[in-house]
Amino acid sequence: TILSASYLLILSSLFLTTAFADTHYHNFVVQETPVKRLCNVRDRLTVNGKFPGPTLKVREGDTLVVNVVNRARYNVTIHWHGIRQFRTGWADGPEFVTQCPIRPGDGYTYRFTVWGQEGTLWWHAHSSWLRATVYGALIIRPKKGIPYPFAKPDHESPILLGQWWDENPMDVINRATRTGAAPNVSDAYTINGQPGDLYRCSSQDTKIIHIDNGETKLLRVINAAMNQQLFFKIAGHRFTVVAADASYVKPFTTSVIMLGPGQTTDVLITGDQQPNRYYIAARAYASARGAPFDNTTTTAILQYASGSKNSKPIMPQMPAFNDTATVTAFSASLRSPRQVPVPGNVDHNLFFAVGLGVTNCPPGASNSSCQGPNGKRLAASMNNVSFVLPSSVSLLQAYKLGIPGVFTRDFPETPPVRFDYTGNVSTSLWNTVKGTKVYPLKYGETVQLVIQGTSIVGAENHPIHLHGYNFYILAEGFGNFDPNTDTAKFNLIDPPQRNTASLPVGGWSVIRFVADNPGVWLMHCHLDIHITWGLAMAFLVEDGVGELESVEPPPLDLPFC
Repeated sequence: TILSASYLLILSSLFLTTAFADTHYHNFVVQETPVKRLCNVRDRLTVNGKFPGPTLKVREGDTLVVNVVNRARYNVTIHWHGIRQFRTGWADGPEFVTQCPIRPGDGYTYRFTVWGQEGTLWWHAHSSWLRATVYGALIIRPKKGIPYPFAKPDHESPILLGQWWDENPMDVINRATRTGAAPNVSDAYTINGQPGDLYRCSSQDTKIIHIDNGETKLLRVINAAMNQQLFFKIAGHRFTVVAADASYVKPFTTSVIMLGPGQTTDVLITGDQQPNRYYIAARAYASARGAPFDNTTTTAILQYASGSKNSKPIMPQMPAFNDTATVTAFSASLRSPRQVPVPGNVDHNLFFAVGLGVTNCPPGASNSSCQGPNGKRLAASMNNVSFVLPSSVSLLQAYKLGIPGVFTRDFPETPPVRFDYTGNVSTSLWNTVKGTKVYPLKYGETVQLVIQGTSIVGAENHPIHLHGYNFYILAEGFGNFDPNTDTAKFNLIDPPQRNTASLPVGGWSVIRFVADNPGVWLMHCHLDIHITWGLAMAFLVEDGVGELESVEPPPLDLPFC
């Protein structure tokens, strides 16, 4: 068996850190809690009554044991976004992929070890739209005695960017599902759960981040919004970007960053401005031309200790909503800190066309349930397959227990029809086909994947997240990927490593990874309406040789469907 670099890292970590590692125990109670936002008190799902939920702090090599009790009226699961879950796919969390959901009144204990990862990740519900309020930060510090690869900051703060609906988010998605149309846009964005000064009834709870002159602060920025990429900026200050998706990057400075849902970015800021109050702001990067979006701005306040506590904060000049040039420049600046072992000898050269589409109205359906384009229902797909989750057993259970009829192993490695993906696509190509298909991989094989956006219904930026893996982003571009000319653009020296790629609007990304983690791993757009519509697929990575290359046996308390 070919051993990947990450696999060797696990083995070395096993021997080097076991004696120094800790096990952290937490209890998560998922429950409805009264939350007041935008002048109204609403019952919202929370963990332990907190919105956002608890911040979990561990060190590389530590083990987390999180007992989740569901006291809500909905099925729920928790996903540990970006955790590799080596051999512990049962703890990954997406419902009907690695487990059946935790039913109301039941519980499940997630157990996993954090191997070979440092930085900022997060956790969130992975059932329907529950993650709108069920989420929190997951911070991984280096092992004891190991420094950051940059000067140690004086302080650090998690910054969770979220999205708030005055209506129950489950009602929002249920209506969209019923009508076949797009969901209502949100009423606000939030920073650490609060909308900020620019919204009604909100200024008294605006979050304040403190800083002293000369201090350096590490901000761990997480985009936990449901359906919106966000620009993030602080008036008068520049960021030094040091990590993305819990992978260190070659430090660079910028005045603005962009994060798609699911992505994290670690930045350093220095208290080098006049002592004052400065707005920390986030607002939409809206790449889909003509599509409605929430155009409001959420704010927190960066407050200098020696400055006035009552002065009006200074507002940053935010990029235009459609400023793709700024997004492209930011993405192009991300590089690994040094030369990295990019896997060669590609075993699977895949090409996935991803984007929106439509499905026909069911026979006899009323017009009210077919409010998408051309009198049809909105859908989304990868290689024209709209992914359908199973309902009676999870994919991982079906694989490990040999249960037939749950999925097929024929997810297409290329689109069924080649076309001008980013051009004016004929409506005859808009219809998608539903299916529960996985793409099988043998342990240790190398995968190169071209993710090609389409302009069907409308082109837009898609945050594509792969569970269970980090991958190298070799190149990105606009238009249709051309292997004859674009392969020369591959960065095989120091490409960034991420778990969520920001697919350029009307463009493509190329990623590469080694299938060194057995299990069933979902890949999907992290705009939650798109995964609802079917913009997803799963890789089935078969067990290798021996225990260390095989999925662990399922836990005894794994939920039943």
